[in-house]
Amino acid sequence: MSQDAYERAGVSQSNADASVAALVAHLSRIETGRASRVVPLPGHYASVLRIDDHTGVAFGTDGVGTKMVVAEQLGRYETIGIDCVAMNVNDLVCVGAEPIALVDFILCREADPEVCGAIGQGLRRGAELSGIEIPGGEIAQVGDVVNGLELAGSAIGLVSLHAIVDGERIAPGDAIIGLPSSGLHSNGYTLARRALDGVPLGVDPDERLGRPLGDVLLEPTEIYVLAVLELLAFPDVDVRGLAHITGDGLNNLLRLGSGVGYEIDDPLAVPPVFDLIAERGGVVVDEMHEVFNMGCGFCVIVAEDDLEPALEVLRGSYPESKRIGTVTDRRGVVERR
Repeated sequence: MSQDAYERAGVSQSNADASVAALVAHLSRIETGRASRVVPLPGHYASVLRIDDHTGVAFGTDGVGTKMVVAEQLGRYETIGIDCVAMNVNDLVCVGAEPIALVDFILCREADPEVCGAIGQGLRRGAELSGIEIPGGEIAQVGDVVNGLELAGSAIGLVSLHAIVDGERIAPGDAIIGLPSSGLHSNGYTLARRALDGVPLGVDPDERLGRPLGDVLLEPTEIYVLAVLELLAFPDVDVRGLAHITGDGLNNLLRLGSGVGYEIDDPLAVPPVFDLIAERGGVVVDEMHEVFNMGCGFCVIVAEDDLEPALEVLRGSYPESKRIGTVTDRRGVVERR
């Protein structure tokens, strides 16, 4: 595969960006006849609406994408619900919000009680890991539209308006802390499946993974919420930015702040599954970093003086957390050393 391997596999990021712009061109002109409740957070991970002068409600929506194809191939649905919860709540906490609830949406050709029960197991576990409730959801049987399954959700959380983490106070010299991922999480599976096509899911190719490939690909997305909320509640740390590292990799940092850049000079270890994808698919290093998290699932940006106390808190949940880089004055640039 060449530099545009992801697009050749069927996903065009440029088309996605243009599609979002086409939607927003209309949504931004909505007139309700009253003052907008939207808190301006352009490009951020979650949206926030003012409820009153003190409280905001944060919300977002996301799904598990083509990771569901792997679950279908293996007939294993018990963990995919964790991914659905994780992709939503990890975004909410990026604005400093405490997630409180999620509703799920299952799109399928025909409802299967056994499959839905297994999905429910994962949703329950994900809710427990993030401290949220799932009061309801929807199952849509649309055989004329889909052949398989899709699982998505929409989540809400609460945040004090004065405590929103919007990245605006990020400054050159701030420290970037990386929290390890559990694997691919729920991004890049179209490229991963194309690259690994022909490799049996029940084996450990080259004996480099330590377990069957299918187990690695179905490893649930890590939920960072409780650790990040603990850090936000810690009085001696100035948290200036929070980033969920999903599609676009560490370029997600560019959603934060303004007038700054990011230098990654001591990255977290890269799990072997990423090397396997690159080798089998002929995917170049730059594109791997543009599509996958490459071992770093979440970033916390703190003032330099607060690095050590922040690490002390985060390492209680993630012992391998460490400083991976520094904020620079090179606006809009993410550099990897």
